[in-house]
Amino acid sequence: MRKETKRWIRGAGKCLFVLYMGLLVYFLFFAESYGRTPDMTEEYRYNLKLFEEIKRFWIYRKEVGMMAMALNIFGNVVGFVPFGYILPVMDRRFQSVLLVTVNGFSLSLCVETVQLVFRVGCFDVDDLVLNTLGAFLGYVLFWACNEIRRRLYGKTV
Repeated sequence: MRKETKRWIRGAGKCLFVLYMGLLVYFLFFAESYGRTPDMTEEYRYNLKLFEEIKRFWIYRKEVGMMAMALNIFGNVVGFVPFGYILPVMDRRFQSVLLVTVNGFSLSLCVETVQLVFRVGCFDVDDLVLNTLGAFLGYVLFWACNEIRRRLYGKTV
């Protein structure tokens, strides 16, 4: 692959990453349709029991609705897939599954902590697991696409 093409792809990756992070911040902190209004008079909300909220959403899926259950479980995974995919595209230093997964976990921990401190949403260890899984799956998707490209065209990014 030519250097200009690589540079263009990395630049596009950086632009997509900035756009993705802006959307992520909006949905995680400001989207009123997802209950993201700060209320400093409200109690701190948190869940420190692993798989507690996932289990609760699954058991009460008929009461809360399939959409709410799907958004809680799959939305947390899907929301971090772009992170795991775009990060290694924009910077070669992130072409390691461990590094991308750890960074996905770190970003998720920051998000959950900000949600707790500003009482926007709930600090949930299940979200940490699901978000980290999403970053991991995003990297796996990047790796698979990169392997297909290498086999078709022969060179590395």
